[in-house]
Amino acid sequence: MIKVKICGISKPEDALTAVKAGADFIGLVFAPSRRQVTPEQAKIVGETLRKMKSKPLVVGVFVNETADYVNRIAEEVGLDLVQLSGDETLSYCREISKSIIKVCHVSAEKTAKQVIREISDGFKLMSSDCLTYLLDTRSDSRFGGTGKAFDWSIAREVAARFPVIVAGGLNPDNVAGLVKDVKPWGVDVSSGVETGGQKDPAKIRAFIREAKAAG
Repeated sequence: MIKVKICGISKPEDALTAVKAGADFIGLVFAPSRRQVTPEQAKIVGETLRKMKSKPLVVGVFVNETADYVNRIAEEVGLDLVQLSGDETLSYCREISKSIIKVCHVSAEKTAKQVIREISDGFKLMSSDCLTYLLDTRSDSRFGGTGKAFDWSIAREVAARFPVIVAGGLNPDNVAGLVKDVKPWGVDVSSGVETGGQKDPAKIRAFIREAKAAG
């Protein structure tokens, strides 16, 4: 079944909503963003989730930080995985102590062949057991959470070769179509389940329901 990651969580109540609706991953953003959380806030969310019977995996999102900082926060907060959303190299990835979700930014100029080569290079250096790729829309000003989609035909070609997560412009109205068309391993959403810049419980539940029903 399709895996669902609800990213940009900062409040325990939003995390609980996502988990009760069936989310597999909860994303906590440590990079500069309006969704950024402090280690203290992240600990509160993590402690709340640990009390649940069906605990999702907690992912910390970082952008171009030092490996020492990422490893320290991951240990301090109790993260299950680390998502690297910046320009981190593969050699950098090997310094991270947790399993990694590595973002591959897809621009209008990037081809499926280039994305496949990038992912293949990653798996030559690291095992797929500790490395997962996430396809997201490239932006000149932001590393994620743009709410903009990229060409899904690229994602379809890549997903036929590798188990990838797809993000970028997804919402409750289009996620089922993406899942049926692309057949990714997982989907990721942040701004698509928000209203007025805040997580919307109804949209979170609808997104997870539509994704799971389609996949």
